[in-house]
Amino acid sequence: MNSPFDTRRTSGSVRPSPVFLLIIVLTAVGGAVAWDAEVNSVRAKAGVFVLVVFGWIVTLCLHEFGHAFTAWRAGDREVELRGYLTLNPLKYAHPMLSIGLPMLFIALGGFALPGGAVYVRSGQFSHRIQRLISGAGPAVNAVCAVVLLVIVRFFGSASEHPAFWFGLSFLAFLQVTATILNLLPIPGTDGYGILEPSLSYQTRRSMEQFKPYGLLLVLAILWIPALRNVFFTAVYDLFSLSGVPSSWAEYGSYLTRFWSSL
Repeated sequence: MNSPFDTRRTSGSVRPSPVFLLIIVLTAVGGAVAWDAEVNSVRAKAGVFVLVVFGWIVTLCLHEFGHAFTAWRAGDREVELRGYLTLNPLKYAHPMLSIGLPMLFIALGGFALPGGAVYVRSGQFSHRIQRLISGAGPAVNAVCAVVLLVIVRFFGSASEHPAFWFGLSFLAFLQVTATILNLLPIPGTDGYGILEPSLSYQTRRSMEQFKPYGLLLVLAILWIPALRNVFFTAVYDLFSLSGVPSSWAEYGSYLTRFWSSL
């Protein structure tokens, strides 16, 4: 059976940009600062803040890269021309809304908003490929969550380097949050992108007008206490499957919001 993806070599097309490499370095610096810091010290809070915020940007870049790379392998050459295969967040449609706003929400309350924006000509593909392209982003978040939680589960300690492990636990928690948020079937989200090919033409047309407001719709839904409780119950239930104490993620959130204790 022929593969639906273009099998041309990716060498030379996927080029991590200096901006992305700098973000990785900053994430590592944050981790190094938090590694041997006293858990409630200013150094621990600064290190965890840098680790979580820039670590989140790394995963955000990987999320959007997942969409772009899947589309590129399926034949959309424009994603390469737009620079989406460089993992450079400055290439996104709205860097401030895509990067700045999610960073602000994480810093203020530990809420991982969907971020990023890459234009993909998914309409030229079959319904199956459209679903794969939409699902690639949340799949990246899910993989990041699993990898981080496995690392924390088997190597983490509340007595040795606790600030680092609490920060990493919170970053994993954000990945679980982002996975579920992105899979909500709301116009403008990846979850709706997975569902959309199965809808009738009339329904797709009527929903098109709501896509630009997907982020606002997500916020509006989660503003309702009952729905917010259901959402975060699901997040905590999934997080707890790892065996990592949820209190570690909560303390990591506290350290990230370092000014709350000033």
